[in-house]
Amino acid sequence: MEHQPLINICGWIATFGLIFGYLPQAIQTIRTRNTDGISLPGFISMAIGCAAFVVQGFLTENYYLVLTNLITCTCSVIIFAIKMHNDYCKK
Repeated sequence: MEHQPLINICGWIATFGLIFGYLPQAIQTIRTRNTDGISLPGFISMAIGCAAFVVQGFLTENYYLVLTNLITCTCSVIIFAIKMHNDYCKK
Protein backbone atom coordinates (compact mmCIF):
# COMPACT_ATOMS: atom_id res chain seq x y z
CA MET A 1 0.00 0.00 0.00
CA GLU A 2 1.97 2.95 -1.24
CA HIS A 3 -0.85 5.40 -0.46
CA GLN A 4 -1.26 4.42 3.19
CA PRO A 5 0.42 7.56 4.63
CA LEU A 6 -1.87 9.77 2.53
CA ILE A 7 -4.90 7.74 3.60
CA ASN A 8 -3.89 8.13 7.26
CA ILE A 9 -3.38 11.89 6.90
CA CYS A 10 -6.79 12.26 5.22
CA GLY A 11 -8.36 10.17 7.98
CA TRP A 12 -6.93 12.37 10.72
CA ILE A 13 -7.89 15.59 8.90
CA ALA A 14 -11.45 14.30 8.50
CA THR A 15 -11.55 13.22 12.15
CA PHE A 16 -10.46 16.58 13.52
CA GLY A 17 -12.57 18.54 11.03
CA LEU A 18 -15.78 16.75 11.91
CA ILE A 19 -15.15 16.69 15.65
CA PHE A 20 -14.32 20.38 15.80
CA GLY A 21 -17.34 21.06 13.61
CA TYR A 22 -19.70 19.36 16.05
CA LEU A 23 -18.16 20.26 19.40
CA PRO A 24 -18.83 24.02 19.31
CA GLN A 25 -22.55 23.41 18.66
CA ALA A 26 -22.72 20.77 21.39
CA ILE A 27 -20.88 22.94 23.91
CA GLN A 28 -23.02 25.98 23.15
CA THR A 29 -26.23 23.94 23.40
CA ILE A 30 -25.17 22.37 26.70
CA ARG A 31 -24.21 25.77 28.18
CA THR A 32 -27.18 27.80 26.98
CA ARG A 33 -29.85 25.08 26.61
CA ASN A 34 -31.03 27.12 23.61
CA THR A 35 -32.19 24.88 20.78
CA ASP A 36 -34.53 27.26 18.96
CA GLY A 37 -32.59 27.22 15.69
CA ILE A 38 -31.82 23.50 15.67
CA SER A 39 -33.70 21.20 13.31
CA LEU A 40 -34.89 18.08 15.14
CA PRO A 41 -35.16 15.95 11.97
CA GLY A 42 -31.68 17.11 10.98
CA PHE A 43 -30.09 16.00 14.23
CA ILE A 44 -31.99 12.70 14.19
CA SER A 45 -30.67 12.05 10.68
CA MET A 46 -27.13 12.99 11.67
CA ALA A 47 -27.22 10.75 14.75
CA ILE A 48 -28.49 7.79 12.70
CA GLY A 49 -25.84 8.42 10.04
CA CYS A 50 -23.07 8.67 12.62
CA ALA A 51 -24.21 5.48 14.34
CA ALA A 52 -24.22 3.65 11.00
CA PHE A 53 -20.69 4.90 10.29
CA VAL A 54 -19.56 3.62 13.71
CA VAL A 55 -20.85 0.16 12.80
CA GLN A 56 -19.24 0.37 9.34
CA GLY A 57 -15.97 1.48 10.91
CA PHE A 58 -15.92 -1.52 13.23
CA LEU A 59 -16.80 -3.92 10.42
CA THR A 60 -14.05 -2.55 8.16
CA GLU A 61 -11.59 -1.94 11.03
CA ASN A 62 -11.43 1.74 10.05
CA TYR A 63 -10.78 3.31 13.42
CA TYR A 64 -10.71 6.87 12.07
CA LEU A 65 -14.32 6.33 11.05
CA VAL A 66 -15.19 4.81 14.43
CA LEU A 67 -13.53 7.56 16.49
CA THR A 68 -14.92 10.43 14.46
CA ASN A 69 -18.45 9.18 14.34
CA LEU A 70 -18.55 7.96 17.92
CA ILE A 71 -17.73 11.48 19.10
CA THR A 72 -20.06 13.21 16.63
CA CYS A 73 -22.86 10.73 17.37
CA THR A 74 -22.47 11.45 21.08
CA CYS A 75 -22.71 15.19 20.38
CA SER A 76 -25.80 14.65 18.22
CA VAL A 77 -27.51 12.55 20.89
CA ILE A 78 -26.80 15.19 23.58
CA ILE A 79 -28.15 17.98 21.38
CA PHE A 80 -31.15 15.81 20.43
CA ALA A 81 -31.94 15.14 24.12
CA ILE A 82 -31.76 18.83 25.01
CA LYS A 83 -33.89 19.70 21.96
CA MET A 84 -36.52 17.10 22.94
CA HIS A 85 -36.59 18.41 26.49
CA ASN A 86 -36.96 21.99 25.31
CA ASP A 87 -39.61 21.26 22.69
CA TYR A 88 -41.81 18.78 24.54
CA CYS A 89 -41.22 18.95 28.28
CA LYS A 90 -41.46 22.72 28.69
CA LYS A 91 -44.84 23.12 26.94
